[in-house]
Amino acid sequence: MPWIQLRLSANEETAEKYSDWLMAAGAQAVTFIDAKDTPIYEPLPGDEVVYWSNTVVMGLFDASFDMDKVISYLQGIHPEKEAMSYKLEQLEDKDWEREWMDNFHPMKFGERLWICPSWREVPEPDAVNVMLDPGLAFGTGTHPTTALCLSWLDGLDLTGKTVVDFGCGSGILSLAALKLGAKEVIGIDIDPQALQASKANAERNNVADRLSLYLPKDQPSLKADVVVANILAGPLRELAPTIIQFVGDKGLLALSGVLEEQAPDLQNLYSTWCDMAPITVQEEWVRLNGQLK
Repeated sequence: MPWIQLRLSANEETAEKYSDWLMAAGAQAVTFIDAKDTPIYEPLPGDEVVYWSNTVVMGLFDASFDMDKVISYLQGIHPEKEAMSYKLEQLEDKDWEREWMDNFHPMKFGERLWICPSWREVPEPDAVNVMLDPGLAFGTGTHPTTALCLSWLDGLDLTGKTVVDFGCGSGILSLAALKLGAKEVIGIDIDPQALQASKANAERNNVADRLSLYLPKDQPSLKADVVVANILAGPLRELAPTIIQFVGDKGLLALSGVLEEQAPDLQNLYSTWCDMAPITVQEEWVRLNGQLK
């Protein structure tokens, strides 16, 4: 059936309140999205939920709903009526699950690596195929930072190597490394849900026996042949000594989650320990990689 979507502009202080108002007004579902593409971490258990500074709160209403009454209700309870920014959108009647699934298709990275949703036919059965569905945690290969790391891994000989995936998310880089021949991958993430997603995806790809997963407080002390960290510029800067500790003798390192203007400072910082290659750019994002001196 057709729907009407009401979008409210909010911030980290008003987002949850707006959500409650929309549900009280009769919304059948409420969704939060980031208005400015600013990544944030999933909170740890017991921590307060953090919203984006520019959040869009979207309420979904049956098309038969009287939206004039909804708007009047919201304006009536809003403390500053003129400050409530909203937009109404008519959503056409369609199979939304099918529409969502159609947006994801097999993607190739480098010469031999494919990331394939489970509902799609594998384009090259003899290639290196990672089966991964969009879901619990970030990382399906669609973002430039993930693509940059996948292409880098595809270009390495990982046969028999130990890999650390620092900030593993959905496990996409861990799975790629294992399918490309790595002997063992250690995945580390601050989000317990990410570890659950990585474990489930590893089981789906029959590589769970070679993947070990840890929260930072439990992370082991080890030296790896390859370390990849696709997180954000701030954590990459703050955690540089920790990340470098995982890189073994003449080991390889790749960093992403970095905007182009942030790259020179990080390149300079990590050159303290590594011989850094030229910066690789895709859209506005970059990958930094090098080898331990």
